[in-house]
Amino acid sequence: MLNKKQLVIKIVLKRLWYLIFGIIVIAMAVQLYLLKGTPSQPLNMHRLRSDVSYTDTPTLLIPGQGGNTITFNTFIKRAQNENIAQSAMVVRVSPTGQVRVKGSLKGQKNPLIQILYDWNYNVSFKPQMHQLTQVLIVLHQRYHVKRLNIVAHSYGGTEFLHAYLSNHKLQKEIAFQKIVLLGVPVEESFGTNTKYTAWLFKKSRDAEFKQLLRQVKKARFANNETVYNIMGKEADQKTDGEVPNIQSQMMATLFKNTSVKYVQRWYPKTTHRQLHEKKAILDYVMQTLWGK
Repeated sequence: MLNKKQLVIKIVLKRLWYLIFGIIVIAMAVQLYLLKGTPSQPLNMHRLRSDVSYTDTPTLLIPGQGGNTITFNTFIKRAQNENIAQSAMVVRVSPTGQVRVKGSLKGQKNPLIQILYDWNYNVSFKPQMHQLTQVLIVLHQRYHVKRLNIVAHSYGGTEFLHAYLSNHKLQKEIAFQKIVLLGVPVEESFGTNTKYTAWLFKKSRDAEFKQLLRQVKKARFANNETVYNIMGKEADQKTDGEVPNIQSQMMATLFKNTSVKYVQRWYPKTTHRQLHEKKAILDYVMQTLWGK
């Protein structure tokens, strides 16, 4: 028979177990909610807009570190409500690179593909780079995607650039046309006090950026490929609150002397999160992708 002290310990351990179990259940429920994807709202084919170009080229939406359904939820809903584009596919990918697809691109106009990572809380972007590569391979081989637009936020853009520029087969199989990058760092050894110059890359201590510089020289780019580099600034700061602007500005050096058209755009009083939520930015991105 248990004595009083043993009984108290047993009760405490039992309650602790219930608490831990409850936290795990809640965490799993939250994660499932964050990975559910934005509901699809088909285009009204009887009310197509005269100022919008409707094509079958898909646009892949890539969230950043810790990003999920919420990242592009506002963007997708705006595009659907304004009858500009539609969520056609949700692609979930596991840490092992297993790709699960829901939806179809067949017969869809301005289709959006929302990519969601089961786990993207790593310190490095490299795990998601490898997972994204698998997604791109599946989209080409299984769904015959040959042209693709990209909209990526934060590390989502970093992983895309590394996956894209390091893989000659992908460059040959998929023509990446309009690449919209929102607060994307490409060089992370420089801080907010560094001023951008054309020759700053010589002082870089970022091995990953140096690798990109080597890869971009050998890359095969699509005709009329354009990179839109969109950055935010908090008040008078040289950062969007998370990514120093200089780390995104180095993209100008990356695509210098290539056939890629490079467009750089600033939005003052804009935080890192607002880059994928602010109306003015969403309007610009939609005009860039589908405007006539």
